[in-house]
Amino acid sequence: MIRDAWRKIKGASPVGEGTGGVKPENLVWMFGTARTGSSWLSAIMGEIQGYSRWHEPLVGHLFGNLYYVRAGHRGEDEHFILGARYRELWLEMVRRFVLDSAAARFPEVAGVRYLIIKEPQGSMGAPLLMEALPESRMILLVRDPRDVVASNLDAHKKGTWTTDLMKKGGKEKPPSLAESRPDDFVKGQARRYVRDVGNAKLAYEAHKGLKVLVRYEDLRADTLNTMKRIYSALQMPVDESELARSVEKHSWENIPEEEKGQGKFHRKAKPGAWREDLTPEQAEIIEGVAGPLLRELYPVRSTA
Repeated sequence: MIRDAWRKIKGASPVGEGTGGVKPENLVWMFGTARTGSSWLSAIMGEIQGYSRWHEPLVGHLFGNLYYVRAGHRGEDEHFILGARYRELWLEMVRRFVLDSAAARFPEVAGVRYLIIKEPQGSMGAPLLMEALPESRMILLVRDPRDVVASNLDAHKKGTWTTDLMKKGGKEKPPSLAESRPDDFVKGQARRYVRDVGNAKLAYEAHKGLKVLVRYEDLRADTLNTMKRIYSALQMPVDESELARSVEKHSWENIPEEEKGQGKFHRKAKPGAWREDLTPEQAEIIEGVAGPLLRELYPVRSTA
């Protein structure tokens, strides 16, 4: 097979062996999409003893954008670098690329330590990453798409935290559809939600390893018990008193008031606030685009 031939040439390790001491089963991928609470959740987990956090490596975007967006129609083309015939070969390379990169950046992870990989912006590539690293653990973090789009609508307006972020990078923020054509912006963000969460969900459903689905709304309603459920489902050790301290430290209530509010990174943390933030027409646009995912991830509970 192609993969065996490649190993023979390069001396590549067989599937299941990490590089640099990083075990693939100790990687914990956090997929979903932007503005679902992944910064909050990964911050809680990242400072627990025995855990490190990798903040948005964008490896999922690197391969996902190429595979699904830029050249997805070329799957059977032998000249395409991610072509179907050579799938085993390039998945092995994706695997080693991730493991080698993790080992170089987080040498402390070697052995029993876990690495929380916050990757909402790379969720379109989740199926490829989880296929390449089937031993890894996975968190699918979701949030009502209407709240996600409302948060992004606020974030991309003039003078918000994203403007400050671009200035730090030496760039000026270009005019945004959020200001000039907000309904078009809303439709585009709803499509992005479907792409990111849809692909992450496909990866979650196909993944045979340890995994857990987490709703942002549950995390807000009962943070500590939801965190305990995450660790239990992923079969990862945690000291409950230390976990409680980290939950308290990163709670909404402990964020300084001047760092919260409209236009800030920490905006509302209020499930259902889309009713205040969106016009009825914008809510209808999102429900039209993301309705199937919304109904599947948030099934209406019977009151009988």
